[in-house]
Amino acid sequence: MTTPVPPVPPGAPLPGPTPPTDSLAIVSRSTASSPAAVTGPTDRTAAPPPPGRRLAAELVGTALLALVVVGSGRQADALTSDAGLRFLANAGAAAAALTVLITLFGPVSGGHLNPLITAGAWWTGRGTPAGLPLREAVGYAAAQTVGAVAGTGLADAMFGHPVFRLSAVPRGNGALWLGEAVATGTLLLVVTGATAAGRGRLVPALVGLWVVAACWATSSGGFANPAVTLGRALTDGWTGIAPGSVPGFVLAQCAGAAAGLGLAALLFDGREDGWSGSSRGVSDRP
Repeated sequence: MTTPVPPVPPGAPLPGPTPPTDSLAIVSRSTASSPAAVTGPTDRTAAPPPPGRRLAAELVGTALLALVVVGSGRQADALTSDAGLRFLANAGAAAAALTVLITLFGPVSGGHLNPLITAGAWWTGRGTPAGLPLREAVGYAAAQTVGAVAGTGLADAMFGHPVFRLSAVPRGNGALWLGEAVATGTLLLVVTGATAAGRGRLVPALVGLWVVAACWATSSGGFANPAVTLGRALTDGWTGIAPGSVPGFVLAQCAGAAAGLGLAALLFDGREDGWSGSSRGVSDRP
């Protein structure tokens, strides 16, 4: 006579060995290889969405992000003359949009919405079967740039302003470039580090919170996104940036992103299981 096996309580993990995780293999083809994509349990056997759908998600998501950044600036400008209040409204709207959009598009494309997040996904996953291929990464960046330009134009059209008028707001000095490097570097550190530490579900909220902090704490206002920076050169509102200031901002963003990835590798590689507070469940695995 055999002893019956007691049923597993609802919600309890099934017995068996825990699959190994690679702290820097944070990209997954099933979620379009994104550190920001892990917003829930992933079916490893499911085929990834087709490339066209992933590119469309990145284009639409980045367009909506640029629309919110520029549109909220227009709305705030129409409602109040208080510069601090305008900036508060703009920063809050951008952070809320990022949280929603990363959560929404994460399961489709990874919810990058930023060429530097895409570059980080490619870099951390290079040489692994789960990595984002360079060709797809380039396609993502192109779709994000087109989306940012389209979203900027749509925002100005909605508020009755000329579409694609070049900005006259100069943002070109060393202090602003340093601010952009800090804002972007910390963004990459947050996304890459959180996912490597098994906290992928929290990435949308963490990104939104960091955006609010970076907007207020950095001298540049925390653009931290080359595609949206280019889009903002095509609006004449106060959220814009003069075309001549774009190269300096983008170079600072790239330098900051590289530093952020380096810090993430130094601080989180192989250490996520050693932290005393990192008792991870299945839902927290990258």
